[in-house]
Amino acid sequence: MSDSYLPRWREVAATQGTVVAPDERLAWPQTTAMGVQHVIAMFGSTVLAPILMGFSPNIAVLMSGVGTLIFFLITGGRVPSYLGSSFAFIGVVIAATGYAGKGPNGNIAVALGGIVACGAIYVVVGAIVQAIGTGWIERFMPPVVTGAVVAVIGLNLASVPIKNMAANNFDAWMQAVTFLCVGLVAVFTRGMVQRLLILVGLILASIVYAVFTNGLGMGKPLDLSGIASAAWFGVPGFTTPVFDGNAIVLIAPVVIILVAENLGHLKAVTAMTGRNLDPLIGRAFIGDGVATMVSGALGGTGVTTYAENIGVMAATRIYSTAVFVVAALIALLLGFSPKFGALIQAIPLPVMGGVSIVVFGLIAVAGARIWVDNKVDFSQNRNLIVAAITLVIGTGDFTLKFGQFALGGIGTATFGAILLYALLGRSRN
Repeated sequence: MSDSYLPRWREVAATQGTVVAPDERLAWPQTTAMGVQHVIAMFGSTVLAPILMGFSPNIAVLMSGVGTLIFFLITGGRVPSYLGSSFAFIGVVIAATGYAGKGPNGNIAVALGGIVACGAIYVVVGAIVQAIGTGWIERFMPPVVTGAVVAVIGLNLASVPIKNMAANNFDAWMQAVTFLCVGLVAVFTRGMVQRLLILVGLILASIVYAVFTNGLGMGKPLDLSGIASAAWFGVPGFTTPVFDGNAIVLIAPVVIILVAENLGHLKAVTAMTGRNLDPLIGRAFIGDGVATMVSGALGGTGVTTYAENIGVMAATRIYSTAVFVVAALIALLLGFSPKFGALIQAIPLPVMGGVSIVVFGLIAVAGARIWVDNKVDFSQNRNLIVAAITLVIGTGDFTLKFGQFALGGIGTATFGAILLYALLGRSRN
């Protein structure tokens, strides 16, 4: 890296097997093509998350671009990462707003206040890490805690698509068709198509849905009229956050997941690039926190570093941060297209329900994967009790009330996991 704050990318040739470092780049046409690929990689998840919460997909994509540029600037362009919509917010936002799963979320402002507060706490965590390192995080939030909390987020959401997104038997069957489509893409395709399994599966299921409804008259027809009438370019409708104590306490603990996610991603990028990014962990947390605050302040979802884009880097061995600047600028353009937003809103509710089943299941399994990857020892009673109680109170939506304030399932599971681990101390079996 150069001594300047931002990188001065050195151009390298695109020969077979070339490894492109963060402070290097390919020729601009090739860099732009790589940027498009990163947009495609993040697209399915970044768009799906706001739909499941009743947020505007346009603003979410726009804020993913803004957030990535903020992250780039705060880390000095030294950490190759894309920031997209965080799935960790889905459960708490639905719980805080009472969202039913279709159309705009009428209580979005309350959720935004919680997202901004979460981002602010994240910035504080980043400042502390920048000063004293990450050891304290690993002591308070070991893998048994973070794995349990991540799993609970997926399990707590399970009833949403099953109870709220299938109005009749036909819709339930379409949900089954949808998660089967996603499964087939995941198992029987390769390359970029496989990486876009959610998006491709959703498209296939929508086509099947149209055949049965528009073609055979078996359900509510797929309506594309809104796409034709929507403008190509326009300013999305921004929303001002409202700061409500109940929503803040419910949503703010998501910072635990964001910290664990970002820390894991930075370790992965360090391993891939061979460059020690530990000195930049605090700045990366701050960058993600500020991006989340800005996104929440304008009506967008909370953001996080994206595993999908890290996977693209692993496959291509191109780690240039110039690629992420290009990807962010493309996302900005998409965010200002009402036609793009209309296309997303045209997706049938049963298809979204089927996709939701897959996504929520993957979130739950991701928690279990944290346990497996970190070799959590469940023969230790401390780990066993923390995981067992956390999973049940989170899935069962265990609620504690303090006067007028109520702490719901995900909140009690998050705080409970941390406090239980600390109170139980060292296990003696």
